[in-house]
Amino acid sequence: MRAFARLLDSLSFTASRNAKLRLVRDFLAEQPDPDRGWALAALTGDLSFSAAKPAAIRKAVEARMDPVLFGWSYDYVGDLAETVALVWPAQPGANREPELSEVVDALRTASRAEVQPLIERWLDALDADGRWALLKLLTGGLRVGFSSRLAKQACADLGGVETREIEEVWHALAAPYEDLFAWLEGRSERPSADHPGRFRPVMLAQPIDEAVDFAKLNAGDYAAEWKWDGIRVQAVSERGVRRLYTRTGDDISHAFPDVIEAMAYEGAVDGELLVLHDGALASFGDLQQRLNRKTVDAKLLKAYPAGVRAYDLLLDGEADLRDLPFAERRKRLETFISRLDSARFDLSPLQPFETWGQLSDLRADPPPGDPALSEGLMLKRWDSLYEAGRPKGPWFKWKRDPHLIDAVLMYAQRGHGKRSSFYSDYTFGVWREDANGDRILTPVGKAYFGFTDEELKQLDKYVRDNTVERFGPVRSVRAGLDFGLVLEVAFEGLQRSTRHKSGVAMRFPRISRIRWDKPAREADDLATLERMLG
Repeated sequence: MRAFARLLDSLSFTASRNAKLRLVRDFLAEQPDPDRGWALAALTGDLSFSAAKPAAIRKAVEARMDPVLFGWSYDYVGDLAETVALVWPAQPGANREPELSEVVDALRTASRAEVQPLIERWLDALDADGRWALLKLLTGGLRVGFSSRLAKQACADLGGVETREIEEVWHALAAPYEDLFAWLEGRSERPSADHPGRFRPVMLAQPIDEAVDFAKLNAGDYAAEWKWDGIRVQAVSERGVRRLYTRTGDDISHAFPDVIEAMAYEGAVDGELLVLHDGALASFGDLQQRLNRKTVDAKLLKAYPAGVRAYDLLLDGEADLRDLPFAERRKRLETFISRLDSARFDLSPLQPFETWGQLSDLRADPPPGDPALSEGLMLKRWDSLYEAGRPKGPWFKWKRDPHLIDAVLMYAQRGHGKRSSFYSDYTFGVWREDANGDRILTPVGKAYFGFTDEELKQLDKYVRDNTVERFGPVRSVRAGLDFGLVLEVAFEGLQRSTRHKSGVAMRFPRISRIRWDKPAREADDLATLERMLG
């Protein structure tokens, strides 16, 4: 457990992607089975314990210390695992520290009534870092900035293989991955990828540099289509197994039974998951009603019917098409979709153009209807094979320019992980007139990235110096016509929302600039956002 705790602690304070990769690769190389496998499962989000709930942790700590004092401590720190790790009363003469595999084995079979005594025994035996790692493991909220994709890259680095080789077999593996490590260390053959319903590593696009790339590229070599505003998915129906995966290989089938039911084919479709009303696209906000749910009821299924707009075809029957050029895959896809008797699958249409100038005009002024819900354009070379990863040249994404507004900082909340000591989550608002004709601020969004570490320190100090009210972990910041901090906010799209008092919701808001120079009264009005809605 101590090695796992050191790993999590190091990851949480390491910003560099390459440094994180080295930390995990070295951990996997040095630790024995099955501990390293369980650690890998925890990092990729593939390890959970049904009987271990945050309530058990709270009961354990409130049995050892004054609940009011714990509540104050939790309010100040803002993270359950970190708070308990710091305040847990040490017990002299406690048992030995548990091994990671020992903890996993016990929790996988423990009943809910057995969890609290186990937690107390382990917390007694661990130091503060070990307690934090244990509790993060229990709750599943590691928050150390290490994605599933990076974990697979670390495995690839360990074995000196390509990441796509790891991804090809990943869904045929199970924690603690002893067969994977045996292959990577040359002790056995590569695990079989022949697993029905498996995920195929996706091909991604490079952002296009208009000033450089267009001068080198021939417009006739590329096809263009809209980049739809949903989430990229892979809909696999293979040998009786149906799965819906995100672009990172996460299985979201349980949240979209309507799509799974419509997958009456043998193949693997690469496309965009959208909410479709009689073939017409709904906003991303409608899709969000379906995302991140363990189950969906009949009401949600009827109100937000999901479907897939197909981009590509990776598997047609038993034929793997990934080594065919895009032009051939596109023809096969058109035939494939035409055979489906379902309104939940349609084809992403290609956009005809002859010059980059024509395509630029289309991007800047798309026709009304569905394209208004697109994020920009995708360019795909006609002769491109379907290569895992983000190869340079075959595919480009040309996103629409982000919208910008000036808003005023209204509220702030502490972050998580390495940001738990900083106010890093910011709610901002714009001006509107109240019933008396006075200008007041109304919240329109929340952002927690887009700024540098140095700017985070400046923002944190501003919040601390200008807090006027406290609501649990939230701080209300002084903001009015004559005093306030203006933030330039960039966002990808805007939609009407009945869930927000302002009536609007932003897509991917982020802090573009801190306008220390701009008076708060010169920030934008709600009417500016309403005009963007058209």
